[in-house]
Amino acid sequence: MAACSALGALCARAESSASDQTVSEQWWSLHGQLTNVTQFQPGFHSPYQGQNSLDPHDHVDETVDITLYAGLRLWRGGSIYANPELDQGHGLSDTLGVAGFTSGEAYKVGSNPPYMRLPRAFFRQVIDLGGAPEEVADGPNQVAGTQTADRITLTAGKFAAVDLFDANRYAHDPRADFLNWAVIESGAFDYAADAWGYTYGMAAEWKQSWWSVRAGVFDLSEFPNSKELDHSFSQVAYMLELEQRHALWGHAGAAKLLGWLNDAEMASYRDAVRLAEETGTAANASFVRKRQTRGGLALNVEQEIVPNLGVFLRLSTNDGRKEAFDFTDVNRSVAAGASLGGAAWSRPDDAFGLAFVLNGLSGDARDYFAAGGLGILIGDGRLPHYGAETILETYYAVRLLKWLGVALDYQYIQNPAYNRDRGPVSVIGLRIHAEI
Repeated sequence: MAACSALGALCARAESSASDQTVSEQWWSLHGQLTNVTQFQPGFHSPYQGQNSLDPHDHVDETVDITLYAGLRLWRGGSIYANPELDQGHGLSDTLGVAGFTSGEAYKVGSNPPYMRLPRAFFRQVIDLGGAPEEVADGPNQVAGTQTADRITLTAGKFAAVDLFDANRYAHDPRADFLNWAVIESGAFDYAADAWGYTYGMAAEWKQSWWSVRAGVFDLSEFPNSKELDHSFSQVAYMLELEQRHALWGHAGAAKLLGWLNDAEMASYRDAVRLAEETGTAANASFVRKRQTRGGLALNVEQEIVPNLGVFLRLSTNDGRKEAFDFTDVNRSVAAGASLGGAAWSRPDDAFGLAFVLNGLSGDARDYFAAGGLGILIGDGRLPHYGAETILETYYAVRLLKWLGVALDYQYIQNPAYNRDRGPVSVIGLRIHAEI
């Protein structure tokens, strides 16, 4: 859903660094990638299930995406990029049944026949403000050249809000590290996106020595969890992120505080439950939507401990009185983990990761799902025994060739969709990723 995946300077975590070699300034850039994720879910205990439940029977699903990264420099600091993409496949149970979904490569829509999309087409302008010169290497969505350490970066067009916001060095890229949605992004961060995870918007970043400020405005969907965006821009999301970079005992780290506010037609969970009680029907958010706002906060920390070993922490919360709009059904989330490079066992390009997630619902949201309500990803038709959704994920990634990597991923999910009556669930995944 939220793929940062090798986006060069577009990803906040992929800031350029100076090198000993000189990078010649180029006028164009062209790269590509292919990723296949296959996930197997064995059968699990399920006394009942609803419309948005995870299928309790053994099944396998896979996704494939092939992306072209094309970039053209227009003038000093100004460039345009387009990423046509070929997609195919489905997430487990059509990407339903778990709030912290199991694959960041799975969209909320799928198709067995391959289909074309243009997920990104955007303009970027870098304004140098001084400081040490930095070299920008040729890469996906990155034309080789130079820029200064202090700078302002403006981005406008179609892209993913999480290309710029909520990035983390160790957990943000489902094509390279973890797969679970609530690990690669802050679980309660209800960011603007269509069903494929992309939107139209504009953002600005001001970077100075040890700090950065990012702000943006993005187009929300026509209605919660819609395939179509509100092209009139009458429903929008506002985002502001503060970043502080530091060195702890000589090891790099960063802390980011993100706030967001969605302004759109959305439902109050209490209104939906009240109407359901009056009519004797299942709760339905679509019947009680009205113009209102919903906001939240996320703290995102990354820290190198020793070379090749880093840890991360994500804490997030949102207004649990109203329905989720575009990401997933989480009102509060804690995610923590570690990433270990393979240099210690003479495999410097390999990586091992381990993460733990705890997702929760507000009281109003629990009442809504207990009354038969459906959310973006969850809705078992009832929720008699609520429990926090607990997820453990681990992966090992092997670099076979310079351009080819394979990873084995395992996830253990307790209380899928916050339902203690169902599960636990195991998911075994295989990822193949190639890039040029």
